[in-house]
Amino acid sequence: MSNEERTGRSVLVTGGNRGIGLAIARAFEANGDKVAITYRSGDVPEGLLGVKADVTDAASIDAAFTEAEAAHGPVEVLVANAGITRDTLLLRMSEDDFTDVVDTNLSGAFRVIKRASKGMIRLRKGRVVLISSVVGLYGSPGQINYAASKSGLVGIARSLTRELGSRGITANVVAPGFINTDMTAELPEETQKSYLASIPAGRFAEPEEVANVVRWVASDEAAYISGAVIPVDGGLGMGH
Repeated sequence: MSNEERTGRSVLVTGGNRGIGLAIARAFEANGDKVAITYRSGDVPEGLLGVKADVTDAASIDAAFTEAEAAHGPVEVLVANAGITRDTLLLRMSEDDFTDVVDTNLSGAFRVIKRASKGMIRLRKGRVVLISSVVGLYGSPGQINYAASKSGLVGIARSLTRELGSRGITANVVAPGFINTDMTAELPEETQKSYLASIPAGRFAEPEEVANVVRWVASDEAAYISGAVIPVDGGLGMGH
C-alpha cells in the first residue's frame, strides 16, 4: 500500500466543529487526510469542509455525505461523534429527555453508519469509530438516557464487525472519560473535584489525547482491531 493511500483519505467526523469532534478532525487533517465535518449550528473551523447535517434526519445526512463525497471521494473513515446530554434524575426525566438523547447519540450513529457503509462495501475497506463515553459502561446518576445511548454504541460496533469484518471494514468504540472541553467546564466546581478524586491519573484529559487514539485506531496499524472498546479515561473505568 502506497503512502498516498494511507494519507489523503476521505474522513467524515459528525459533530466536528467543537470539543472532542474538532480535535479529532484536526488530528486527521494533520495526518494529511481530507476531512469533512458535520455541524448543526455555529461556524466551520478554518481548513475543514463543513457540511450542515442533523443526525436525527436521514435525508439531511444523505445530503451531507453527498457533499463530502463530491469534494473528497467516498468516505473511508467515519467518526460518529455527534452527541447531546439532557441530564436529570430518573423520576424527573421526561419521555422527550430520554428519546431525544437516544435519537441523536444512538440512532444518529446508526443513520450515519448506514449511509457510510455503502461506499465502504464498494471500496472493500473502511474504518468506523464510534465515540462513546466511560459513562456508557460505568453508569452515572442523572444520565440514564446518555449512558443507555453510549453503551448502545458497543452493540452497534460489534454487530457491524460481524457483518462487515470480512470486507476490510473495522468498527471500534473509543470511550473517553472526563475531557477538558466546554461541556466539562460547565460542571460545578464541587462536581469537578469529586470526579478528579475518582480518576487514577488525577487529571482530566486534553481533547487531543482522545483524538490521537481515534486517529490510530483508524490507521493501517490497527487493521486487525475490530469490535473493541478503547477507554481513554485515565483509568477511571477499569474494564467496565
